[in-house]
Amino acid sequence: MKQVLEFEKPIVNLKEKIAELKRFTKDSEIDLSEEISTLEKRLAVLEADIYGNLKPWDRVQLARHAERPTTLDYIDKLFEDFIEFHGDRLFGDDEAIVAGIAYYKDKPVTVIGHQRGKDTKENIRRNFGMPHPEGYRKALRHMKQAEKFSRPIICFIDTKGAYPGKAAEERGQSEAIARNLMEMAGLTVPVICIVIGEGGSGGALALGVGDQIHMLENSTYSVISPEGAASILWKDSAYAQRAAETMKITAYDLKKLNVIDNIIPEPKGGAHRDLDQQAAYLDEVLEKSLQSLMQYSVDQLLEQRWEKYKQIGEYKTVQ
Repeated sequence: MKQVLEFEKPIVNLKEKIAELKRFTKDSEIDLSEEISTLEKRLAVLEADIYGNLKPWDRVQLARHAERPTTLDYIDKLFEDFIEFHGDRLFGDDEAIVAGIAYYKDKPVTVIGHQRGKDTKENIRRNFGMPHPEGYRKALRHMKQAEKFSRPIICFIDTKGAYPGKAAEERGQSEAIARNLMEMAGLTVPVICIVIGEGGSGGALALGVGDQIHMLENSTYSVISPEGAASILWKDSAYAQRAAETMKITAYDLKKLNVIDNIIPEPKGGAHRDLDQQAAYLDEVLEKSLQSLMQYSVDQLLEQRWEKYKQIGEYKTVQ
């Protein structure tokens, strides 16, 4: 059974009514083509109105959609000869993060991303896309390998946040995230970060220090979840919708704040509606990003990265 979001229910109801009339017409001799055509026109207007005026909370729901494409979905569509590597050489392998090497447009690249499951069993195996410290250390290991062999790094961000459990803290969760932030800031190869779903807290930032940062249209990027912010500000997670509107976590908000570089469009209704089309939109932005970044020397790359994050900090201070 497909997931239906609250704001999509009027669209779904109208689609069901159209389908019912088409079945009735097929099984009887009554011609209802005029009525069907009228409803289809009404459906087009309704979709344009709803999907063209999504509220922040609506985008949060789309970013969390159970059928939303994952890192591995995009790897399959965009890259060739992907080889996944496992483990951090310190503790174990964290399946909440995938990392490996592949070819993009015949060029070798390193690909790293959060990975959640498609069903309950896989979500449990991948810890619902919430990494442990070994996941971030695995990611860093492959970033340093990419630097050694002069491969660009592409990071896909899609997590509610780093796993907050006791075992993760005992193994150095905060240190692992902090080290990734520090090391990514000084990497001598191009780093492109793309938020494809939820970009939650330090768990997202640990893969988010890049030369260019892009967001899918209906993804979110925030220091805390709307529910978490509501619990702190209003002592009630039921105010999550209000928090989402206040926090400025959508791609459009963050583009205005100069935190991200580009907004990648999505098919009407979300990325899960048409994976091929979504991959094509992403491919266009990714290719342009790589072409522009590969032109810079190491010194130019580091200087521009420094200026990028300094400018974001200065902008926030002024605001």
